[in-house]
Amino acid sequence: QVQVVESGGGLVQTGGSLRLSCAASGSNFRINDMGWYRQAPGKWRELVARITTDGLTNYTDSVKGRFTIVRDNAKNTVYLQMNNLKPEDTAVYYCHAQIVPPFHLSWYDSWGQGTQVTVSS
Repeated sequence: QVQVVESGGGLVQTGGSLRLSCAASGSNFRINDMGWYRQAPGKWRELVARITTDGLTNYTDSVKGRFTIVRDNAKNTVYLQMNNLKPEDTAVYYCHAQIVPPFHLSWYDSWGQGTQVTVSS
């Protein structure tokens, strides 16, 4: 069983920065895409940023130019550097990984437990 664990959330003022980390642990698995999603109170969970194994990225429009997603394939880890944070970035941030079990071609979704990011005005 693969576990995905996030860290790095917290409280920051408008204009501040935070770095989220997410590590997948287990044995004998591969990871396809990894990404970060967020869910604010009363809203649907939305994609923030996603990165492929080859390093191709895409971002939701509201974070372009402020957030950067990177991954370390050797460590099965993905990071989200968040700069110039705004109050509307306040949400629970979830790490997502597409896990490919051994001897399988298809993948399944694995989610972290979530980490709170709060941006004060």
